[in-house]
Amino acid sequence: MTKKHAKKHEPHKIPGFLDNAKEFYFKEYKKLFLVLVALFIISAGILTFTYIKTGEVVKRDVSLKGGISLVINTGYSDVSGLENYLKEEFPKASINFRTIEEKGKIIGLIIEASDLTEDELLDAVKTKITLTKENYNVESMGSSLGESFFKQMFIALIFAMLLMGLVFQLYFRSFYATSAAIFSAFMDIFITFAIMTALDVRLTAGGIAAYLMLISYSVDTSILLSTKLLKENGELKTSLFGAMKTGLTMSVAGIVATTISFLMTNNETLKQIMLILIIGLFIDVLTTWIGNVTFLRMKLEKKNV
Repeated sequence: MTKKHAKKHEPHKIPGFLDNAKEFYFKEYKKLFLVLVALFIISAGILTFTYIKTGEVVKRDVSLKGGISLVINTGYSDVSGLENYLKEEFPKASINFRTIEEKGKIIGLIIEASDLTEDELLDAVKTKITLTKENYNVESMGSSLGESFFKQMFIALIFAMLLMGLVFQLYFRSFYATSAAIFSAFMDIFITFAIMTALDVRLTAGGIAAYLMLISYSVDTSILLSTKLLKENGELKTSLFGAMKTGLTMSVAGIVATTISFLMTNNETLKQIMLILIIGLFIDVLTTWIGNVTFLRMKLEKKNV
């Protein structure tokens, strides 16, 4: 039997699940875009409901909202027990704990709280710690500083997106690519905001830094995608899946690193930063490889590429 005749009778390779998934993703990318539309509608609903219920779109921590500060001169050591007790007693309140230490020993506590009265806080603390007129002091924290910082956060986010758009426009010379990148970053931030609100996690000053970091992650993947599809003259399918392989590897590495950090740290601020990054990196996979890809492919189709 000749080699030519033998090849003729070789069985065809049956496409596996991954091959079918890749083919569906490549052909039905416009239908997949509906996933992002659905997430946007759900996120908008969550934030709207929160605003109607609480009067604010994003739930803020006491550091951004203002409230009362209770300083206690005490050697009380079961700080975590007291913290858990107060959070169980006032689940809707924002409560932060800090310890005052000297030579490795706790000599005082600072409890910052919002959405509860001074009497409510003192009555709850008295069940665990003996308070006298000499060993504690209560002060009111104004909300003006927190409000100003909160507004500056949104200004910083908008400014960061505008600068990102400027860099994109200068490099790619394509308003379409710039719009796609800004859209991807906006959707990443917007949906992550909504998920954190649904999880009832209050935004802290540290959380603001995490959202700014998300923009940099989004820019990174958008540059990778746009470079592969617009700058390199390769076959569309090969270029797309090549960019996706690199991009998903980066995202998985980031998710694994932030998840380990989230599990290893006991610091509440670091935990919130890592949680925001974990959720944001997951959402970035959708906004980049569905949202951004859809915009760029529609542009390429118009050019008959």
